[in-house]
Amino acid sequence: MLALELTPAVELASVLALGIAAQWVAWKLRLPAIVLLLVFGVALGRFLPAEELGASQDLFFAMVSLAVGVILFEGGLSLDFREIHGTKGVVARLVSIGLVITWLSTAAAAYYLGIFSLPMSVLLGALLTVSGPTVVLPLLRHVQPVRRIGSLAKWEGIVNDPIGAVLAALVFEVVLHQAEQGDLATGEVLTNLGLTILCGVALAGLGAWFLWEILRRYLVPDYLQNPFILAFVMLLFAVSNQLMHESGLVTVTLMGVILANQRKVELRHVVEFKENLRVLLISMLFIVLASRLEVNMATLEKLGWGSIGLVLVIIMVIRPVAVFFSTLGSSLSWNERAFLAWIHPRGIVAAAVSSLLALQIKLSLEEHHPESTLLAEAEKFELVTFLVIMASVTIYGLTLAPLARWLGLSGQNPQGVLFAGASRPAREIAIAIQQEGFPVLLVDTNPKNNSSARMKGLPVTHASIGSEFVQEEIDLGGIGRLLAMTPNDEVNTLAVQGFTERFGRAEVYQLASPEARSEKTETVTAYRRGRTLFDIPTTLAELEARFEAGAKIKKTMLSEDFDYDDFLAEHGNSALVLFRVEDGKRLIVATDEQEAVPKAGQKIIALIDEDKSVISREASTTTISDKSGDSSISAGL
Repeated sequence: MLALELTPAVELASVLALGIAAQWVAWKLRLPAIVLLLVFGVALGRFLPAEELGASQDLFFAMVSLAVGVILFEGGLSLDFREIHGTKGVVARLVSIGLVITWLSTAAAAYYLGIFSLPMSVLLGALLTVSGPTVVLPLLRHVQPVRRIGSLAKWEGIVNDPIGAVLAALVFEVVLHQAEQGDLATGEVLTNLGLTILCGVALAGLGAWFLWEILRRYLVPDYLQNPFILAFVMLLFAVSNQLMHESGLVTVTLMGVILANQRKVELRHVVEFKENLRVLLISMLFIVLASRLEVNMATLEKLGWGSIGLVLVIIMVIRPVAVFFSTLGSSLSWNERAFLAWIHPRGIVAAAVSSLLALQIKLSLEEHHPESTLLAEAEKFELVTFLVIMASVTIYGLTLAPLARWLGLSGQNPQGVLFAGASRPAREIAIAIQQEGFPVLLVDTNPKNNSSARMKGLPVTHASIGSEFVQEEIDLGGIGRLLAMTPNDEVNTLAVQGFTERFGRAEVYQLASPEARSEKTETVTAYRRGRTLFDIPTTLAELEARFEAGAKIKKTMLSEDFDYDDFLAEHGNSALVLFRVEDGKRLIVATDEQEAVPKAGQKIIALIDEDKSVISREASTTTISDKSGDSSISAGL
């Protein structure tokens, strides 16, 4: 192995830089970030020995454990019961019946494939029931499935993490006690299970009540709220684990769920902070844990073909069987069940717990029971766990998105548009987009606007764009951007802020503010606003005036014979470019920012004043009359 002599500061900075670089490259290439994190981590381990990345094993695992606790708390904060309305029974069965099936089936497979003895097989099966937010949430963000199935996968992944970790800890106590004393100590284990659950539930309730009171009474200033909650979560996690081993995972997850489902205190700022922190923690944890692996021929020989067979059985057989029995009698369609059957990656909890259990086996048995088979299997136990983690993350990560699209549960790089407002300009623009094959959805509280939109065949929802109903209840499958086009600039800005997390800052847009002529008169500061529509900043009043004067939306296909300069020469200042359509698949929203010049093969969608619209020799024009007689769309092909 190559090794470099680096200072601790450079080592830590390298880990963080590699983690964020992997996240960025994955985003750029549209690949699951976890796959690249594992690859980067293994590559780092080839140049930087694992022992260089921590002062001691105890300190290393303490840091990993605290990070996992924070990630699970953040995951719990994302679990709103309204997401699984009507499917709560499926979640309950997945984390009970499905978990037991996964445990026992994995244990049987590991034993009969000759990988481990029966006790170690049972321990491995218990540990591999976990999944967790460190792997499920990045996958779901990458795939972007429809709301119901995405919520189910998220709930299962987050809830079964603490359950699986506690199960693994209890099975470990039985296995270790049998190796040391020769009996199973079943009564002691059941007692510990009860105490672990009691400790986790009690501390979760007390912790949630404490934070609720602190925030409700404004006892902590805004600038200290996020670090205060972070410190409290980590302290409570550590105290809970000190009282009962592995109860901390139950405590922080349940505390997050309780806080997520209360309606008295606003926690959006906390959630946003924890989500950013989660990205950093996941990036560093996967890099560090993967760097501890030595991938060479000796490792592969130690794993053997049986371990590869175990991975295939877990993914191809055990997971589908567990989902089948867990979803019997439910309202899920066959394609939703198929999606659930193909998502159960293992993550940080499995990696951290396997390393910790392997270390504890060595420390407990090395001196007094050196002949124990568990001691000989301890190192292989960790290797097999990491093999399952890497294989499951890679297989699911590379295949889940294509499968979801094939099942009709997701769209790659969703191009649909959510409109805040259903005024006449919004309706006309939505029709033009819909005719190009892009999904649209309009949201407005004005009954007249909504009625007009329905008459034109546009999907519309009567709601406020800033309501929780729109954020939590509406299925936005296929929607990838927001166009805020209400008459109120403050409402448009609030809509942009509400959907920035979902769509990203690059895909939230709003109309120009009529007052934004200087810094003194602008109603909302510029950094809070979305990107400005369209290539010439335009207000809603200006759009309405142009439509009233007879302006039409015209679609023009650019070619070598009729390029963008010809388009401008023909229409001049009359043309307000709204969108560009690339290859018939990608919708590009025009903004006032500097953009690439439209090229041949792209279609321009623009608003053209009627008195300046001239049919050119290069582009024929077809006018499509609106059924309501309200307006018309002029499509240049």
